[in-house]
Amino acid sequence: MANHKSAVKRIRANGAKKDRNRYQAKTSRNALKELRTTTDKKEAEKLLPEVSGMLDKMAKKNLIHKNKAANLKSSITKYVGALK
Repeated sequence: MANHKSAVKRIRANGAKKDRNRYQAKTSRNALKELRTTTDKKEAEKLLPEVSGMLDKMAKKNLIHKNKAANLKSSITKYVGALK
C-alpha cells in the first residue's frame, strides 16, 4: 500500500490512463481490421481518414511509435488505392 497521499493519487491516475490507452489501442486495431477487410472502395475511402486520425493520435500519445503509425497509414492508403 502507498504511504503518501500523492502516491495514492498517482496509482489512481495511472489506472485511469491505462484504461483509456487500452480502449484507444483496441478501437484502432478494430478499425484497421475493418478497413482491411472492406472490399467496397467508397466505404474504404470513408474509413481511411478516421483510421489515419486514430493512428496519429496514438503516435502523438506514444501508444505506438511514430514510424509504426506512418507504416500502417502507408499500407492502408496503398490498400485503399488498389481497390476497384
